[in-house]
Amino acid sequence: MTFHRLSGASGRRGFLMGSALGATAALASLSSLAHAAAGVSSPPPRRMPVIFIGHGSPMNALADNGFTRRLAAWGGELPRPSAILSVSAHWLSRGATGVGVQERPKTIHDFGGFPQALFDIQYPAPGHPLLAREAAGAITQTRVIETPQWGLDHGTWTVLRHLYPKADIPVFQLSIDYDRPAAFHHAVGRDLAALREKGVLVMGSGNVVHNLRATDRGTPDGPAASRPWAQSFDDAVKAALAGRDDRALVAYEKLPGAETAVATPDHYFPFLYALGAAGAGERAKTVYEGFQSGTLSMRCIQFG
Repeated sequence: MTFHRLSGASGRRGFLMGSALGATAALASLSSLAHAAAGVSSPPPRRMPVIFIGHGSPMNALADNGFTRRLAAWGGELPRPSAILSVSAHWLSRGATGVGVQERPKTIHDFGGFPQALFDIQYPAPGHPLLAREAAGAITQTRVIETPQWGLDHGTWTVLRHLYPKADIPVFQLSIDYDRPAAFHHAVGRDLAALREKGVLVMGSGNVVHNLRATDRGTPDGPAASRPWAQSFDDAVKAALAGRDDRALVAYEKLPGAETAVATPDHYFPFLYALGAAGAGERAKTVYEGFQSGTLSMRCIQFG
């Protein structure tokens, strides 16, 4: 399997490329057997909520602010999961969906131009190959490829560092097939709902408003956006969530401000996985709302 780094307005990401994906199946099987032989114990499964986190800048990993303090409190409010399945805006694939089956996923510092202290952070959570394989099997929308070649990127570890600072809960990631439309990602989220019964916390990590070319750096964190288009789109998402109008949220391009607020959908798609994994009757609870850098929506949501 080959991974490529791409740079651009939405940052660096790994892409799974072509038929080389199939080469990891044997490695994944061996990893799963090793996990079973190790006798890894976990708490009795209970149905878990689904969460979406607006992760913002990687610097939130080091920050003590209203957003990170709310994450820390939230981690104490959530029931303890048997594992966390993270769908991050920073693992995109093309033509396939990948799932991480590492015993010990590496901490990926997929960014540049930040202080050394950020690169020094490690989040040494274990993986969970068995549940990762179950996630792959639960998805009916597409074939899922098991791979040991990714890890935990900053869309995952920068927020889990505050939610679960001990890094003692197994974590694995699912990639986003960037060639697929919004409805596909919502449908994969629906498939993932079955894992909730096994104690898996399904987590989407992105930002519902994310356009790095149109941020206002230096703007203090606050409850309102610095630009009307960002506020309009965030308000429209909030209103649609209140009524669980999933159709409107999947057809996000029609919401006010969408053209600028979701200039590229990489950070919006993780929200659709969380939305899909939530039952149609489950209320969306706002855990945090506000903006960083003027236009980055930090909206965090819990279902169930």
